[in-house]
Amino acid sequence: MIGLVARNLLGSVTMLMFVLNTVLWFIPIMIVSVFKLLIPLDAWRVMVSRWIMRYGENWITFNRGIIGLTQNISWDFRGLENLRRDQWYLVVSNHQSWVDIVVLQMVFNRRIPFLKFFIKQVLIWVPFLGLAWWAMDMPFMKRYTKEFLAKNPAMRGRDLEATRKACEHFSRTPTSVMNFLEGTRFTPAKHASRNSPYKYLLPPRPGGAAFVVSALGESLHALLDVSIVYVDGIPSMWDLCCRRINRVIVDVRQHEVESWLPRGDYQGDKVYRAKFKGQLRELWRAKDERIAQIRAAEGMLEETEESAS
Repeated sequence: MIGLVARNLLGSVTMLMFVLNTVLWFIPIMIVSVFKLLIPLDAWRVMVSRWIMRYGENWITFNRGIIGLTQNISWDFRGLENLRRDQWYLVVSNHQSWVDIVVLQMVFNRRIPFLKFFIKQVLIWVPFLGLAWWAMDMPFMKRYTKEFLAKNPAMRGRDLEATRKACEHFSRTPTSVMNFLEGTRFTPAKHASRNSPYKYLLPPRPGGAAFVVSALGESLHALLDVSIVYVDGIPSMWDLCCRRINRVIVDVRQHEVESWLPRGDYQGDKVYRAKFKGQLRELWRAKDERIAQIRAAEGMLEETEESAS
């Protein structure tokens, strides 16, 4: 058994290794991104973006090595057969902790194209990282509050339009777009406040996914439905660094994209919108049942879990 002091020391060393690895790879990413910014030619930017994705994959590979060196996690990855790096994917997952992003990167790195996450527009101004995220073609989202939209109704729908524009250039090269459909991390309080019909999930928010499907169009190869289960309870990043995670199960289901999905108008067609929402509700119902089955098989107690910090 590892004592508290030893765990905190291990956590500090692991966190430092993550930081140093991030600096190691983000420096060349930022240097190359300057050339991408200065030369506004589409062919050039596509080529440079591919170089940057290689740096990103190396960064994740090194992170995986750090976790393997410092942690003792039993990984159970299911359903990774027939994944390809030369295709376009929409990846959706339940969201419980910031550890989810690390897990998803470990699962899919070098199995499918580099994962692109939605990032809040304001984060583009984060020193260094904002430029690096832009260079890595992360789609930036500008979210408006209900209060702002009530005062400025003309801005309604602008956030979804920004999503469509951010995803348009993904048609140039194989891409994987990651979307947490719940929109936020799961907590018992959020689950209660939203009157969720699911036991382990918050209701999905379909708008962003609909625009990704529309933007990728006919090139979209498949939808990857990911269910993450932390057998020891929902962890924080600090838990990850301190060796408090013992077992993680990641179940991946690959769904064929039906022909009607990329051809609809989510905003303008009420029939299409209702059908799209119904499809997501069915996907979420099956996911909730699958998570329940995994938890039962692992002998997990049915108790209120604390939200990740």
